[in-house]
Amino acid sequence: MPSLFEPVHGSATDIAGQGIANPIGQIWCGAMMLDFLGYRAAHDAVVGAIEAVLDPKSGGPRTPDLGGKACTRDLGRAIASAL
Repeated sequence: MPSLFEPVHGSATDIAGQGIANPIGQIWCGAMMLDFLGYRAAHDAVVGAIEAVLDPKSGGPRTPDLGGKACTRDLGRAIASAL
């Protein structure tokens, strides 16, 4: 059964090179691939980390599309740390 795991949202040329893209779509795609491959616990851990960082009580970083001022790297690192 073929599968494809990529966030399809366009090339975002208007923000290219600015470091403000939201990395959650790509990270979530990795979680979906883990689930597809049978690694449900790993999938759940990644999704749980995303949820933990996005929880309003966490005070986690937000990229501009989420109303914050964080860069792509900051949000990605916060999710990695939550793992």
